[in-house]
Amino acid sequence: MSIARPVPTIPVAVLLDGYARGRFPMCHEDGGIYWHDPDPRAVFPLAELQPDAVTARQLRSGRYHCTLDHDFEAVIRACALRPETWLDERMIRSYIALHAAGHAHSVECWAGDRLAGGIYGVSLGAAFFGESMFGRQNAGKVAFHHLAGRLQQAGYLLFDTQYINPFTESLGAVEVPRARFRRSLAQALAAERAPLRP
Repeated sequence: MSIARPVPTIPVAVLLDGYARGRFPMCHEDGGIYWHDPDPRAVFPLAELQPDAVTARQLRSGRYHCTLDHDFEAVIRACALRPETWLDERMIRSYIALHAAGHAHSVECWAGDRLAGGIYGVSLGAAFFGESMFGRQNAGKVAFHHLAGRLQQAGYLLFDTQYINPFTESLGAVEVPRARFRRSLAQALAAERAPLRP
């Protein structure tokens, strides 16, 4: 009879320290977990985010409904289901532990009782670090703009998206120098904001 070994995780305190310094972990093809600190850094200017016409219609129509922290594990596991991913079981378990500690949140986008899209990330002070999202039939974008609205209402100052790519750029991401990002991060960590609640 074999006994399954527990999956090693990154301790919550180590994750929080890394994010507070502007660093984030990713699993690489060689199986190692490495800390990233890019320059430039990609961020979403919260005050300037606007949904495209299709997403705006879907937000108004009620085709989807969104929840906060209803099923964090389902969201992160759905985000990992892609040919190339930086999420392995160690990373998934690490973020589930961070969620249990109150520092990671998910938005779920539902079509009836089916999870159609979602986004998750890390919350520290008035900074939110977007980690990954998924969606079918535009549901990921609906989850993203629901989250952005929640962050604005709660008084968040910084919405990080790490690296820019064509998709995040289409959502409104811009690149800023790392030094500027670190100044914005320091301000966000020192600021007060309302809690994110389901």
